[in-house]
Amino acid sequence: MAENKNSLGRELTKGIIKENPTLVMLLGMCPTLAVTTQAKNGIGMGLATTFVLLGSNIVISLLRKVIPDKVRIPAFIVIIASFVTLIGFLLEGYLPDLYESLGIYLTLITVNCIIFGRAEMFASKNGVVASACDAIGMGIGFTLALFLMGSVREIIGGGQWLGMSIPVLHDNPMLLFIMPAGGFFTLGMIIALVNKLSNKKPPLELGCKGCPNAANCSKNGGDCQ
Repeated sequence: MAENKNSLGRELTKGIIKENPTLVMLLGMCPTLAVTTQAKNGIGMGLATTFVLLGSNIVISLLRKVIPDKVRIPAFIVIIASFVTLIGFLLEGYLPDLYESLGIYLTLITVNCIIFGRAEMFASKNGVVASACDAIGMGIGFTLALFLMGSVREIIGGGQWLGMSIPVLHDNPMLLFIMPAGGFFTLGMIIALVNKLSNKKPPLELGCKGCPNAANCSKNGGDCQ
């Protein structure tokens, strides 16, 4: 029982730092760079993605023995798109400003590689509770990464944070940080900081050994080249 709890704990926490989908696995780059001009947009996109990730992981895990292997990808897309449509309706009805800010990137959650990757690699091979923990952990990690990105870009590039003006910076913002180039620069600096803090070194050789998903790929019989 204790081992099972420890296993669920690992699934819940791995996505926050060790296997952070954005800062470690480098997934979901489009919304990460596009919507993080403000911290609130990062939180909104992160929570919306977490909702879709949690719902789709649970449903796919429940249906994993029913969905034929030949149509699993179309089935996954239909399930994910259903939850994206639902969260779109909710945001449009209750948070219209956030809905407008996220724009097309909210709809594109359907093809977000984080969600589809967790469905293919984890939810389709594990039970409901473990899949839910995996989704929550990955969602929290993605949300924190977007919030951090949005905070840095909003503070330096806009001179404010969550609607609060910051002295000096408000009158002298570095507009580069809210432009695409600033997004790439901020992401690179944050990834470098995370790697430094975790004492992570680049792989000596390219290939599966340098991939964060190498263990899962080989364990599940993948044919990674």
